[in-house]
Amino acid sequence: MSLADEVETATERLNTTIVDRPRAVIVVFLLVTGVFIGGLGSVQVSAGGLDSFTEGLPEQEAEDEVTEKFEGAFQADTQDTTQLIRTDSNVLTKGALVRDARLLERVAERDDLRMESARGPAPIIAQHLNPSATTPEAYRRTLEGASPSEIRQAVRELEGESRLTGLVSNDFNPTSVSASASITTISHDFPESFDDLTAVQTGLQAVANDMPGDVRAFGSGTTEAEIRQSMSDSLLIVMPVVILLLLFFLVVAYRDPIDVLLGLVALVMTIIWTFGFLGYAGIPFSQQMISVPVLLLAVGVDFGIHIINRYREETERGFEAVEAMREANNQLIVAFIIVTVTAVFGFGANVISTLTPIRNLGIASAVGILFTFFIFGVFLPAAKLVSDDVRTRLGVPEFNSTPIASEDSVLGRVLAFPAQVSQYAPTVIVVGLLLSGGIMGAYGSGVGTSFENEDFLPPEEIPAYLTELPEAVSPGEYTITSTINLLNDDFGSGQSDTVTIYVEGNFKQDHALEALAAPNDNPPESLAVGPGGQAETQSIVTVIRSHANRNEEFAALVARNDQNDNGIPDRNLERIYDELFTSSASERAKQYLTEDYRSAQVEYQTDPDALQTEVTTDGSTLADRLQFEATATGSVVVLAAVMDRIFQSAIQGLVIAVGLTAGFLVIIYGVLERKPLLGVVNVFPILIAIAFLVGTMRYMGITLNALTATILSISVGVGIAYSVHTTHRFIDEYDATTGAHEAMMVTLTGTGGALFGSMLTTALGTGALALAITPILGNFGVLIGLSVTYSFLAAVIALPPAVLLWERIRQYDLDLLVRLRPKAQFDREEV
Repeated sequence: MSLADEVETATERLNTTIVDRPRAVIVVFLLVTGVFIGGLGSVQVSAGGLDSFTEGLPEQEAEDEVTEKFEGAFQADTQDTTQLIRTDSNVLTKGALVRDARLLERVAERDDLRMESARGPAPIIAQHLNPSATTPEAYRRTLEGASPSEIRQAVRELEGESRLTGLVSNDFNPTSVSASASITTISHDFPESFDDLTAVQTGLQAVANDMPGDVRAFGSGTTEAEIRQSMSDSLLIVMPVVILLLLFFLVVAYRDPIDVLLGLVALVMTIIWTFGFLGYAGIPFSQQMISVPVLLLAVGVDFGIHIINRYREETERGFEAVEAMREANNQLIVAFIIVTVTAVFGFGANVISTLTPIRNLGIASAVGILFTFFIFGVFLPAAKLVSDDVRTRLGVPEFNSTPIASEDSVLGRVLAFPAQVSQYAPTVIVVGLLLSGGIMGAYGSGVGTSFENEDFLPPEEIPAYLTELPEAVSPGEYTITSTINLLNDDFGSGQSDTVTIYVEGNFKQDHALEALAAPNDNPPESLAVGPGGQAETQSIVTVIRSHANRNEEFAALVARNDQNDNGIPDRNLERIYDELFTSSASERAKQYLTEDYRSAQVEYQTDPDALQTEVTTDGSTLADRLQFEATATGSVVVLAAVMDRIFQSAIQGLVIAVGLTAGFLVIIYGVLERKPLLGVVNVFPILIAIAFLVGTMRYMGITLNALTATILSISVGVGIAYSVHTTHRFIDEYDATTGAHEAMMVTLTGTGGALFGSMLTTALGTGALALAITPILGNFGVLIGLSVTYSFLAAVIALPPAVLLWERIRQYDLDLLVRLRPKAQFDREEV
């Protein structure tokens, strides 16, 4: 038995089971649904922010080591600290500092907040005034007992030692001793198994809210809490819109309440199966996953419209219910299988990504599409037969059971128009489409790549139309984005303007500091921001020079051990470090050199106009020049590394999806229909659609980010369905008596109506993601809606001339074969 015969036998058995034993099919599917319901309780919810994308990256691991080993004020990413950010007209007055100390005292009284220590203006100033003050209560008493002039003098002295750097805002004025914002970092003492930082930081915010002034608790816990809230709010906003749109189009497409109910039941089962699988597989539900149920609902409606519409076509031709469903399934089940396999290729291509969230998205969507096939390709036809049987026995009338479009309808004539035109010059049209697609693809190749906090976070200002929603679905209040903007605008130069070189080695060696500073005189272009093209750095070398300028005794020690008089000691380094680490500059020194003198970090200012890729490349170049083991890191480097992987995932996913899809279609059409070239013809429209999609992305300024990077391969998975359904119907109509043009006309007036209906449901259903709160979901919704629209248009406009061209090539080959072998004994039609 040939492979084609085996496939035909398998599909016939499946079809026979559906139409002959529909009640048994329904019972089995309901039992399986019950099993998957058991997995719903195990679904984990993950914020899915930046951390989930940087896990395992060498650049991130280096940054984690820097955060762990070096003390510093700006450590919002650590898992055991919370930043208390105070804003006021002047946060350095006696009253403001006392309020900070009182707040720390209240926090220390709460055992559940697990405060171990605090570092900020109030503790540092209090300890400067009274070195024995080591508790929040002692800080408060010291500050309350000090005069305003003593506090101002202490601030000036601390500023001279750079001990307040990063703890007060950029507008700090040492003359008037004023600043509009300050940061106090609380370190927590958590056990190893502790995993509820969100509750701690929420508790800290509650304590701060009970105190005078504007204080925000900020950290990874509060960030995750708001991301989770935005996910919930997005689902509450998007899913009702999606369901209402799908319900509307189900009503328009089915025009029968019982059929609409069957479609809704199938959709609910699809979601239960998919989420149950996530629970059993331990795959967390993250922001990116919000797109999965929307996609599955849209694709499910697509399948449902095709099966119900074809069934109605057969009943209009005079078939009884069972035979009509048998005939409809015979025509559609192979198409459903082809669509499912190609969709799995498209969605599943993201599994190759090195980024865990994208890989999980690929797994969930691919498995969900398989579930969609089984539920809509097997369960729905069985349920339709049973419901029609019950309706007939009970005498329930049918409300409207005509197909969506016919040859005589306006929609049918509009859909058939491209096929009508294509018969005159298919070659010219195909060449024109190739040229236009090539131009759009070339333009779209310049689409940008981005990866930043703002992609995952709710906007600082929620759009007005969302605030007008009913209270039940109205989004909550978000502060995380405004807090991050405050940190970036008011404190330091911002991490995005620096590159950190993490260096490991023995810094007691005489040449260590000279080697650390050697690359600074001739840095790469994006780091040459200092006078004369030098690098602008902060390191243990700058701390030594700064302290030497303020301490004559230390300056003399440095001078005695500086053999070339450049301000950098090159012998007795251990003694110099010992003196530095016991001086007033010790805290500053610990930001750049570990206490065992074996690890250091150097911060390089970068050209603000330089691209992230340039900064990353130049940082790596600089690290290679050091005579130690060195790694370039910092937020800009980490984000650039993720962006590079995002771009790789997008391109690799597209290539794999197109390659597997094309190969499969060539094989399947070759085996089943002996028309392998139709597989290539099938891929042609989707390539045109993707070319127009990437061109539109660039034109609209939408970048490839953590979610939109999946759009290229997903477009293959979603969009190929339109070409497959059209081609499969064409094959059914195309025979010895019906030419390609006539077959395509019948196809577009019949299947074209179902395609148009499914396009509307999918485009508008997935496009509803544009209403999501976070930009990453909104852009994805816009793109998937465009992708579906382009895929439908390509199937209607690009496929007919390609099919007609295929027929001419095939006809030419047959004529050539006849001329070459005129006496051969063969049946021309069999060839």
